[in-house]
Amino acid sequence: MTLHKSLRTAGILVSAVIGAAAFASQAMAAGEVNLYSFRQPFLIEPMLKEFTRQSGIAVNVVYAENGVLERIKAEGPNSPADIVLTVDIGRLHDLVEAEILQPVKSPVLEANIPAQYRHPDGLWFGLTSRARIVFASKDRVRADEIRSYEDLAAPHMKGRVCSRSGKQDYNISLLASIVAHKGEQAAREWLAGVKANLAQKPQGNDRSQAKAIMEGVCDVALANTYYMGQMLSDKNPEQKDWAQAVRIIFPNQDERGTHVNLSGAALVRGAKNRDNAIKLIEFLSEDVAQKLYAETNVEYPVKAGVALHPLVESWGPFKADAIELAQVAKFRPLAARLVDQVGFDL
Repeated sequence: MTLHKSLRTAGILVSAVIGAAAFASQAMAAGEVNLYSFRQPFLIEPMLKEFTRQSGIAVNVVYAENGVLERIKAEGPNSPADIVLTVDIGRLHDLVEAEILQPVKSPVLEANIPAQYRHPDGLWFGLTSRARIVFASKDRVRADEIRSYEDLAAPHMKGRVCSRSGKQDYNISLLASIVAHKGEQAAREWLAGVKANLAQKPQGNDRSQAKAIMEGVCDVALANTYYMGQMLSDKNPEQKDWAQAVRIIFPNQDERGTHVNLSGAALVRGAKNRDNAIKLIEFLSEDVAQKLYAETNVEYPVKAGVALHPLVESWGPFKADAIELAQVAKFRPLAARLVDQVGFDL
């Protein structure tokens, strides 16, 4: 083991001990719940404050963009974590595979969350969704040129496609959904076709794809819907210019529908505040929290009938892929191998 790896491992263990100590006096107390969150504070604090106001249950939060799974493993049975809040189906699947979750049986969650957006055994529950759509140049892409993900690999898109890394979580999940629907060989051929059509080496994030389209580097790119909302809402006028240079296309509307991804919540095995944790997850699936999610995050609520953010509503309705995301997640390791096999990022 290298010194760097030793120090990193030690850091995780120290962090685990400190975290357990910080919550030790609270985790066993009534009226509290401990949350480990991948999501940024400004995105979820309005919901958590409203939950505490309504229920009287205090929410103690650890925010971390990475390393939550490793932290819970290091803490072991002494982990104070009751709930993990994640930002991607891949991370939810990783938690399942690590066997650190416990099932929840809740009529409230089953009524509020469609079956494809929750684990079949109740190990996780989706809370918001975002569509993996196509950004297309308003000036250089005709309406009939891109109607499906498959069109990104078509000959007429040669040199016109931009993309972030094929290994990025949202691209991996999209590719996994293609494997689930069409098989490994078809997914490999599609990915190779997209690579052949790239205008530049995969790079940047979803926002920078819009920037590249505005600058004429390419004409189309994959992106999540909420990035369009965030750019248009950003105080930086430059990002508004990027957003206004593109239009949104929801692919595959004539067939399986557009791929979506989730943020979600899961109950940790051995949760000390199990009942309070379930109450919090249920609250996050109800109208008040779902509306706050829509307003704050520019995402789609998973519960039917909750009002959309006006900007999101302006994009119009779309047909979402109805496949169970737990099934899609099983193909993520294969999707990652396909990215390497075709040399997508090279």
